Amino acid sequence: MMQSATGARHYGCVSGRVPDGWPLRRIIRVPGNIKVTIDSGHQLPGGPASPADRAGIVRPIAFGCVLLAAAVSADIAISAWSLREHILFALVGVLGILVGLLLRRHRLTDQRLAAERRQLAIAINNIPQGLVLYDASARIIICNQPYIEMFGLSPEVVKPGCTMQRLIAHRKETGSFDGDVDAFCNAIIHKVALGKATRQLTEAPGGRAIEIINRPLKAGGWVATIEDITERTRADEKIAHLAHYDALTDLPNRVLFRERLEQAMKAARPGEQLAVLYIDIDEFKSVNDALGHPVGDELLMGVADRLRGCLNTSDVAARLGGDEFAVIQTAIRSQSETTELVDKIHSAIRHPFECAGNLITTDASIGIALAAGDGLDLDQLLRNADLALYGAKGDGRRTYRFFEAGMDARAKARRSLELELRQAISDGSLEAWYQPVVNLENNRISSCEALLRWRHPERGMISPAEFIPIAEETGLINQLGLWVLNTACAEAVNRPDEVRVAVNVSPIQFRSQTLALNVAAALAASGLSADRLELEITEAVLIRDDEAALEVLHQLRKLGVRIALDDFGTGYSSLSYLQRFPFDKIKIDRSFIRDMSGAGASSSIVQAVVNIAAASDMTTTAEGVETEQQRNWLVILGCTEMQGFLFSPAIPAVEIRRLLLSHRGKAVSAA
Repeated sequence: MMQSATGARHYGCVSGRVPDGWPLRRIIRVPGNIKVTIDSGHQLPGGPASPADRAGIVRPIAFGCVLLAAAVSADIAISAWSLREHILFALVGVLGILVGLLLRRHRLTDQRLAAERRQLAIAINNIPQGLVLYDASARIIICNQPYIEMFGLSPEVVKPGCTMQRLIAHRKETGSFDGDVDAFCNAIIHKVALGKATRQLTEAPGGRAIEIINRPLKAGGWVATIEDITERTRADEKIAHLAHYDALTDLPNRVLFRERLEQAMKAARPGEQLAVLYIDIDEFKSVNDALGHPVGDELLMGVADRLRGCLNTSDVAARLGGDEFAVIQTAIRSQSETTELVDKIHSAIRHPFECAGNLITTDASIGIALAAGDGLDLDQLLRNADLALYGAKGDGRRTYRFFEAGMDARAKARRSLELELRQAISDGSLEAWYQPVVNLENNRISSCEALLRWRHPERGMISPAEFIPIAEETGLINQLGLWVLNTACAEAVNRPDEVRVAVNVSPIQFRSQTLALNVAAALAASGLSADRLELEITEAVLIRDDEAALEVLHQLRKLGVRIALDDFGTGYSSLSYLQRFPFDKIKIDRSFIRDMSGAGASSSIVQAVVNIAAASDMTTTAEGVETEQQRNWLVILGCTEMQGFLFSPAIPAVEIRRLLLSHRGKAVSAA
């Protein structure tokens, strides 16, 4: 802007030629001495500008001209305004600025709300549960995608504004609802209106378990959450199953067994009885000790399967723990039905089991109590069944017993005897007696069998048949057997060198896996020569696990001790054992000797055993010889030795020393 000498204002613009490559710049002065600079932002080439370049130059020039015109007009107008008009103009400007700010804030708020709505939609559609928000008139406000997918619904139907009745009707159309639509909806709407939450379990397509919870809102309406609880339900069912079923055999456990028994007792009809059978697997601990727990577990699973196969549909089998099983037999009319079931169970269990490559033969002791005859009280009935089982074990196992009134007193006496036996072991009041074995060819004592005796301070001598089963059942047999072994070796050292000592080994001792070590320790402590010790084992030692038993026998043979097979012919596979292990002696069971002179075939059996032994370079000892006739028969048949009352019963250690001296003196005199 320039001013003439008269003071008049002139407006103009400064322009000129712009060198090539320089930006085009215009400087404009507007009223109020305001300078406006317009920069095209373009580089002008040396040649003619392109249409696009010209357009880019023209736009800023045009905008500048508009500003110039507005400024000139404003300057002209303002120059004529009064103070009041200036103030009003300023207020209008301020108001315009405020309106602009408000509009901008409103736009930003709308943008923020839109972003929040998008985020909320993302969150709602990505939660694992289905969600439906209803208003007070039971119309959908929000419904997320998981709900639609959970029931296979159409988004065109399930959307805001859709009524609850239409939604449930659509579910019925698609097969995820099979009830009465109106009744279902009205019941929920009514409860929600009362401020009560509702919970329903339903089934979605594919057999999925769905839980629907409707929770009322204070402002009206309610929110429904829909959750797929299939996995949770399965987990709960598994936990409940584990709480009531045995994890190994999948039979009912003790808790469920009591529940089933209580139900069966309540459901029993007049004239009907039910039986409770307690079943104990004989010598199961020996299987565990010899073969390991995995094999024992496999045996228990096999027993459980066979028990199931013996029962009727209304009967119940359970595992109470360890090797103890139980059976509830329902709707029986007579005791004979229970006896038939027991025979079936025994037959099933006695059939050999193949467990991890091992052929295992086992048996069971069974105790039986009947309701209502043996008690109407559940606990009393179970106690009576347990007493009956105790009676079966006391009678030699591998059998069954029904509960009898005197069993309680016998059980108490047996328990008392066990405590006294423990005390006898502690006090050292046990004795080792010896029964001589005589050579039939020269009539000289070749060995003495050590036998355990218990002299009770009040009851006198207690038969081994009475306390040995208790010792085997309670595990005391290991202590007793070790004591007899050490005592027999220590006393045999002081006897003539040609007289051996024989010690019986229990199947439980044999499977302790320390038998060879115990024998070696006893020989070392006593100084007895190994070839003067003879260990007698029964077929029960071998029948559980041939391979493990043979390994122990070879360990004993390496020590130099002699091995005798006792009670030969009373087991299942006697001949096969003779082929697999070279025994030093076979002891012929007394049952064959007793009937040898009769019309039966016992003498032929004895002759066959003698021939088998002679062919394998083994000696034979006949047990239970009581008459001269039996002795003569044994001499004729070629038996090597005899043992029995004909020569001498078992006698104390002091007497056996006198007998040996006397017998030796007679033999010398005869020579």
